[in-house]
Amino acid sequence: MGGDFAPQSAVEGAVRAAADDQAVILLVGDRPRLEAELARHPEAARLDGRISIVHAEEVVGMHEPAITPIRKKRRSSVRICAELVKDRRAEAMVTAGNTGAAMIAAKMVIGTLPGVDRPALAAVFPNPRGHTVVLDVGANVDSKPEHLREFAVMGHFYAQEVIHTPSPRIGLMSIGEEEGKGTDLTREVFKVLKTTGLNFVGNVEGRDVFNGAVDVIVCDGFVGNVLLKSAESLAELMSRMLREELSRSGRTKLGYLLSKPAFDRFRQRVDYTEYGAAPLLGIRGGCFIGHGRSNPRAMHSAIRRALEFANAQLDRKIGDKLEELHSHEHELHGGGR
Repeated sequence: MGGDFAPQSAVEGAVRAAADDQAVILLVGDRPRLEAELARHPEAARLDGRISIVHAEEVVGMHEPAITPIRKKRRSSVRICAELVKDRRAEAMVTAGNTGAAMIAAKMVIGTLPGVDRPALAAVFPNPRGHTVVLDVGANVDSKPEHLREFAVMGHFYAQEVIHTPSPRIGLMSIGEEEGKGTDLTREVFKVLKTTGLNFVGNVEGRDVFNGAVDVIVCDGFVGNVLLKSAESLAELMSRMLREELSRSGRTKLGYLLSKPAFDRFRQRVDYTEYGAAPLLGIRGGCFIGHGRSNPRAMHSAIRRALEFANAQLDRKIGDKLEELHSHEHELHGGGR
C-alpha cells in the first residue's frame, strides 16, 4: 500500500514476478482495493494460486513518524508484512512506502541476526564492470568500528549471492587511499577490516563508487545517504540535459534516432528499476525498500531480488560469518582460557 503509485505498481509487479519467476506472493493491504486491482490482470487467475491477499486495514503514510507501525498503527500493512516474515509465513518483505517505518518494523518486529547491532541499508550503483554495493546508505547516522565490520560482512555476501560477484573486493570510504587517511573512525575501521578474512583492499574515495575499483564499499549512513541522494540527483540532471541537447535541432534529433539502441542500453545500465529496491541487511529474513516512485518494473525487480536473497539463505550466511568473527575475537581476548 506504500508508494506514489500504490497499489497499482505493487500488484502489477507481483503479477509479473509470479509469472516470470514463479514467486509465491502475499499482497498485504486493503483487500477490496487489492482484489479490484488484481481483477485488472486476467493472467493472475492462471498463476496456480501463487498470489494471495492478507488484509490490513491501516496504512502508514509517507510523512508519518517512523515509529508509527510500532506505537499507533499496529494493523498497518508494513507492520503485518514484518509479522509475516517473523512468523516464517514469508521469507522477505518488499515495500515502496515509508522507509523509516519499514526499517523500524523490520528491526523491532522481525528482529536482527545474532551478532548484528545495526542493520544496514545497501544500494547498488553501476560501474563499467558491473555493479558496486554501497552500505550503509541511511539506516545509521552514527556508527562504531564494529558496525562497519558488520556492514562489510553483509555487503560481501550480498555482492556474492545476489550480484553474483565471486570474490567481492571490499573498500572503506575515506578521503585518501593511504591507511592513515580519514577520520578517527575510518582509521580504526581500517585495522578492524584487515582481520576479517574478507577480501579487504583498503581505503577508497568517492570516485571509486563508479569506476569499478571495488565491488563493495562500506561507510556510515550519513556519508552513504549523501552519496546516494547526490548520485540520484546527478543522474536525473544528466538525463534532462541530454534530452534538451538532443532536441535542439533536426540534426541532433536524427542523430538520436540513429543512436537510439545505444541510448536504450545506456538507460538500462543506469536505471534504478533494474535492482528495484535497497535491501536492509542484518535482520532475520529479507526486507527490501523501494523508491517511492517505484513503477511496476521496479517492483518486479525488487521481488526478484528478494527471491534471490531467500534462495541463497543470505541471512543465515551473514549470521554464520559474524558468529565466526565474534568467536575469533573472544579467543583472542582470552575468553577460551
